[in-house]
Amino acid sequence: MSTNGGHGGTLAEKILARASGLDSVVPGQIIEGHVDLAMMHEQGAQTVGPFHDMGATSVWDPDRVVIAIDHWVPASTEGAAILHRILRKFAAEQNLTHFYDVGNHGICHQILAENGWVVPGDLAVGTDSHTNMLGASGAVAAGIGPTEMAAVLALGRLWLKVPPTIRVNVHGKLGRGVTAKDLVLRILGEVKTTGATYKAVEYGGPTIKGLSMPERFTICNMTTEMGAKCGMVAPDQKTYDYLEKIAKHAMHPIHPDKDARYERIIDVDVDGMAPMIACPYSPDNVRPLTDVVKEHVKVDQAFLGSCTNARIEDIREGAALMRGHKVHAGVRFIVSPASTAIYNQCLKEGLIDVFTEAGAVFTNSSCSACFGGNMGILAPDEVCISSSNRNFPGRMGPKEARIYLVSPAAVVASAITGEISDPREFGV
Repeated sequence: MSTNGGHGGTLAEKILARASGLDSVVPGQIIEGHVDLAMMHEQGAQTVGPFHDMGATSVWDPDRVVIAIDHWVPASTEGAAILHRILRKFAAEQNLTHFYDVGNHGICHQILAENGWVVPGDLAVGTDSHTNMLGASGAVAAGIGPTEMAAVLALGRLWLKVPPTIRVNVHGKLGRGVTAKDLVLRILGEVKTTGATYKAVEYGGPTIKGLSMPERFTICNMTTEMGAKCGMVAPDQKTYDYLEKIAKHAMHPIHPDKDARYERIIDVDVDGMAPMIACPYSPDNVRPLTDVVKEHVKVDQAFLGSCTNARIEDIREGAALMRGHKVHAGVRFIVSPASTAIYNQCLKEGLIDVFTEAGAVFTNSSCSACFGGNMGILAPDEVCISSSNRNFPGRMGPKEARIYLVSPAAVVASAITGEISDPREFGV
């Protein structure tokens, strides 16, 4: 049935209407949304002060709050150790039992994804901008600031402005060696880093339907780099099958109406598309990888990790390419799984041996080199080829360092050759 003044609702609009108890909402409308899941990582330590300052004494629903230590694991600085202590103390005081501490940790978004904390129809918020990733579960998932999170913890509600929606329809078949990471980089090249500022991005079309849940997580993750409030995929049987055994609370599937009104519709045809690469110094500085390969860009560091591309599927793909090869002399290759569960799976499958015997460093689960605050920091003028999501100046340390964003397979290919390379050269 049509709503919103004679037209249907987008996925984001319908979920936010549900969260606010309204029949329908329109872009620009301010709503008070009831939150289904709140997530904090180290940044969440900054919520504790405001939480008490506003007079709050207890969290609205301890069963709907997840805390994950992920940026500095174990703590690598005194400051990080203090943040961890604040969160541990707060969790103990508030009886927040869903605490993924050192030894059972992981990148916060992956923790939510692999443990079924966000389900179709949810309004989920987190103290990290890449919370968008969970929109692949058919939810509105968005990053918020620490004072906003303090209000959510106290009330279970949050004022939100309903975003307009960009619809991205993807058609065609991804070719050999072309991945979901290449697809989202191509879309970023068109939308740009400010093209979806405070907007919802709704992905659909035959190609999206054909993607696995891990691939959909990758797509929605990098919606953040478009400036979006949320990125999302409507739930389908793949969503339900993925969540069936792990969902922490009841699903309430919502789908966009056929007559939904979108601010913009983008059609993408991936037939014949080459692997893509985002060159310094922006995720939207996207070019075909084949063009950059011709420039013979030497690599100092390779990084296979981050919430974008460090799931077991990514690491298996990288290990398959790595077998029988060595890391090129002069290249530091860092592999960091997205969660402890993924680390353990890599251990069982012998994937850690594949990388370490080839000369790579396989680390514990963490954000690792991605954010330039823990391990894998670059020197000025060094080059890193990375499966992560951002390559702005200073992202991995000094602003002079250059970061190129590619698929996991392209990271491994480049680590082997010592320069930016096309994984299809290795039969991928």
